[in-house]
Amino acid sequence: MNSLWMNTSWVEIAGWFPALWAGLMISLKVTLATLITGIPLGLLVALAVQSKSRTVAWLAVIFVEIGRGAPALVLLQFVYFGLPQVELSLSSFASAWIALTITTAAYTSEILRAGLQSVPAGQLEAAKALNMSRLDELRFISLPQGIRIAIPPLFGFAILTFQATSLCFAIALPEIVSQANEIGSMTFKYFPVLTITGVIFAVICIPASFAVGWLERRVASSSER
Repeated sequence: MNSLWMNTSWVEIAGWFPALWAGLMISLKVTLATLITGIPLGLLVALAVQSKSRTVAWLAVIFVEIGRGAPALVLLQFVYFGLPQVELSLSSFASAWIALTITTAAYTSEILRAGLQSVPAGQLEAAKALNMSRLDELRFISLPQGIRIAIPPLFGFAILTFQATSLCFAIALPEIVSQANEIGSMTFKYFPVLTITGVIFAVICIPASFAVGWLERRVASSSER
């Protein structure tokens, strides 16, 4: 293993960082765009699943099952390679955004639905007794409490979304893993560059995971009060 590093100078490694940094920025942009659209869509889907209309509820359930059942890599390739067959061509960034938004909406809808269902039934019955509309009940009772409970798992899913951007190399998006593979193909030093890429992911994801654990403890302690 040492021989894999001995032939790689620090100057050469330093020369890789501009490309890796550019790829990391793209990964973060895809993650942010996906979360900005995916979580609100997930909330709408969660509400649709609980709709009194069986048609709306079933359509929402079908969306959730497809979004959770189809691998993210398949969705990425379907949007990027499949949609051009019906005269709809998208850039690699737009394809990644759409595909990961579908996955995010499907998974976060279940997280948010669990949060909404954790609201004490007594409070919902009190809202009905006060003749509150469904919209007012959501605004003042269900959403504030449900979203607060869902925040830690949503942050946890955000970490998974960031990790999932590594799949975008399959659709020619120049994110960090694509950049690492390109460097490896030019230098034939896949082991060092992929190791550095893994360390970059770890530096971001491990502290974020500790932050999620801290949030979970805060939410749990506040719920017990």
